[in-house]
Amino acid sequence: MDSIRQHFEENGQGQVFAHFDTLSEEAQENLLAEARAIDLDELDQLVALLVKGEDSSNADMANSLEPADFIPLPDNGGDAAMWQESTEKGEAALRAGRVAAFTVAGGQGTRLGYDGPKGTFGVTPVLKKSLFQVFAEKILASSKLYGKPIPWYILTSVINHEATVSFFEENNHFGLPPDKIHFFSQGLMPAVDSDGKILLAEKGHIALSPDGHGGALRALVRSGSIRNMEADGVDIVSYFQVDNPLVRCIDPAFIGFHLMNNSELSSKMVPKAYAEEKVGVFCEQDGKSLVVEYSDLPDRLAQETDASGSLRFQAGSIAIHIFDRNFTDRLGSGRDEASKLPFHLAKKKVPYVDASGEVRNPEEPNAYKFEMFVFDALPFAENPVIIETAREDDFSPVKNAEGVDSAQTSRDDQLRQYARWAKAAGIELEVDQTGLPSANFEVSPLFGDTGERFVAAWEELSHQPVLADGLVLV
Repeated sequence: MDSIRQHFEENGQGQVFAHFDTLSEEAQENLLAEARAIDLDELDQLVALLVKGEDSSNADMANSLEPADFIPLPDNGGDAAMWQESTEKGEAALRAGRVAAFTVAGGQGTRLGYDGPKGTFGVTPVLKKSLFQVFAEKILASSKLYGKPIPWYILTSVINHEATVSFFEENNHFGLPPDKIHFFSQGLMPAVDSDGKILLAEKGHIALSPDGHGGALRALVRSGSIRNMEADGVDIVSYFQVDNPLVRCIDPAFIGFHLMNNSELSSKMVPKAYAEEKVGVFCEQDGKSLVVEYSDLPDRLAQETDASGSLRFQAGSIAIHIFDRNFTDRLGSGRDEASKLPFHLAKKKVPYVDASGEVRNPEEPNAYKFEMFVFDALPFAENPVIIETAREDDFSPVKNAEGVDSAQTSRDDQLRQYARWAKAAGIELEVDQTGLPSANFEVSPLFGDTGERFVAAWEELSHQPVLADGLVLV
């Protein structure tokens, strides 16, 4: 006990234990555990660089940015034979058991008006299956198709870990082998004031917050998940975030391109719908690929068009990646100083305990939080690959309670996808001008998780039902 308190005192953070002697023995142990998990040397460096240092933003950065190259879809001029070859290579990797799914699921459903882990939120048109169930059925469908169980790694957070694990247990892991689902929590970073002093949320608790989706790579290493992957023969990690029910979380063509290019990090892009769309943009700078946040891309570049009238910086990042396991290990371990993910600073309103022990709720941002972004791994990767994907088949996130990127827009996009599949199977279906069918039905990934597999499953039915309201194809 004395050693950790002394360590904090020597590093100018003794205020963390200002109320220690008033706490119960259990509360003291909890506070000590939180303190032990903080790397004060790392924190000191971050405070010096980001909090007290000069503004490191480079206003001239935009002058050296170029649009990133990407592999277009066959429908948009891509080489159909190359896409076929990549699909076959990806399928071979799946049959060999080299692929794991990895979902970042540390958030709550607060913005959706939902009290619970976001992954437990219901998103499908009829049954309102949870995001977790949608992904589980996609993973199970691919596991059956390729004859190998696909391990699933799920990153939780301290606020939703127990609820997430319980949800899977209550639902019998949605038919997946329990020993193939691995839950682990992302790391936490302390909030600090403008002097770099760690804040207390309560007398016995440090003000901690998740270290960002970039912290997922550190968590894979620190949790031992990387070693589990290695033992299972997994060297391809399919990364996606929990809010996107349309995602092809197991995509053979994507896996194939990753392997064909001997890539350490591969990414999917969609052409931006409009210049102001709030997605990061894949760019190149000094021979390196990177993602520039929409808020950091100068408006003149965001609006710039080419000779055809298309946006010049059009490659939108949608948080779908494939990581090489060894690359993840290298970045996540931090053992290579030359390839460590940078932290970013966010100024926020953080309730805190003052010197007298009272909790203060600030009306203005008063504290700094540190977080990492997973796409910052891109410049460190050898042979990065960016491929185009169809937005309508891979990206319709559930972020907001209403409006753009809401549960309703995502359900509508799921229905539009089902309608396209039905049309490919020769089914007559009434749709509006946007392709939205009038009937509210649902297709389980276990029936068909792609257009081709839907058509094959439909043709095998001895009785082909009418696609009417409430129908669920399983």
